[in-house]
Amino acid sequence: MRAVIFDDVRARPEVRELTTPEAPAGGVVVKVEATGMCRSDWHAWAGHDDIAFPHVPGHELAGVIAAVGEGVQRWKTGDRVTVPFVCGCGKCEWCLAGEAQVCPEQQQPGFTHWGSFAEFVALHAADSNLVAIPDSVEFTTAASLGCRFATAYRALAARAKVKSGEWVTVVGAGGVGLSAVMIAKALGARVVAVDRNPQALAVAARLGAEHTVLADGSDIPEAVNRLTSGGSHVAIDAVGSEQTCADAILSLRRRGRHVQIGLLPSINGHPRVPMDRVIGWELDLLGSHGMAAVDYPGMMALIEQGLLQPQLLIERTIGLKEAAVLLPSFDTATVAGMTMIDPAR
Repeated sequence: MRAVIFDDVRARPEVRELTTPEAPAGGVVVKVEATGMCRSDWHAWAGHDDIAFPHVPGHELAGVIAAVGEGVQRWKTGDRVTVPFVCGCGKCEWCLAGEAQVCPEQQQPGFTHWGSFAEFVALHAADSNLVAIPDSVEFTTAASLGCRFATAYRALAARAKVKSGEWVTVVGAGGVGLSAVMIAKALGARVVAVDRNPQALAVAARLGAEHTVLADGSDIPEAVNRLTSGGSHVAIDAVGSEQTCADAILSLRRRGRHVQIGLLPSINGHPRVPMDRVIGWELDLLGSHGMAAVDYPGMMALIEQGLLQPQLLIERTIGLKEAAVLLPSFDTATVAGMTMIDPAR
C-alpha cells in the first residue's frame, strides 16, 4: 500500500510503498476512502506524543472493511465504517460503562500504531469501536467525525451541558473550533468565535457565530466580556496553548464552565493556568477526549436529518503527496476548515 511515513521526530514525511496490514484478532483492516489531517497529527510528528518509529500518522478515517480478523461478530467485508480516534479495549470497566474514550488500554490509530494516512489501516476491538456509516452520509463527512467533530459534540452536549440561550466562546476556528461553533448554534447557544485568521472568522460567522473577535494581540477576555455583558457561560479552547487556554478561562462569567479540547503539551514545562480566577469565580474546568462509539448514533441521526452538517467544514481535499508536504507546517496553516485526504489521489 501507499502511505505517508516519517522515520523520526520532525523527520521529513514521505510517501512510500509499505506492506498492507493484516487484520488483528478481534479487529479489521479498513480500505481508507477518506482521512482528515488534524493538529494532533502535527503534535505526533513534532514529538509531543510517545510513538514508535517509523510511523504512519492519521486518526480520523472512514472507509470499507477489507479484511476481518478472528472473533469479529458484528462486521463483514464491504461494510462502510468509521471509528472514534480512541478505540477502547471493550472489556474494562470504563468501556463497559460506555466511556471508552478514557479506556486505560485504548488504541489510537496514528499514535499507538500506524494510522490512516494510507490506503489501508488496521483497527482493534472492532465489535466495540466501529460505527456504521449510513448510505446517505459520504465518506469525507464520516471521516470528519472521528476526532474534531465528535470531540466538539461531546464537549458541548455532554461535558459542558450547554443550554439554549447561553453564551459560548470558542477560541480557535480551525476544524474542531468550527465544529464547536456549528454544534453550539444547533444547541441554541449564542456564539463568540476567536481566531487570528480573518478567513476562519468569516466561516465561523457563516456557521452561526453571533460575534467574531480577531486575535491580533488585543485583550480577548475584555472583548468577550463586553460582547456578552459579563462573560460567556461556556468557553472552549480549541487550539491548545497557554495563551488560548488563559484567554478562554478569563472570558468566562462567574460560575462558568471551561472545556479544554486543544492538546496542551508541556513543551516548556507545564502550562500556567489562571487558577486564581478559577477559585475566586468557582469556574469548572473540564477535559474532553473524543467520544465513544456508543454515543455516535445520536450525533449521526442529527447529521442524517440535516440538523448538523459537518461536510460544510471541509475546506479542501488533497492526496497523500500533498499531505506529506503539508504536515510539518500544519500548526501554522491558515486553513479555514478541515483538510481531508483521499489516499487514491
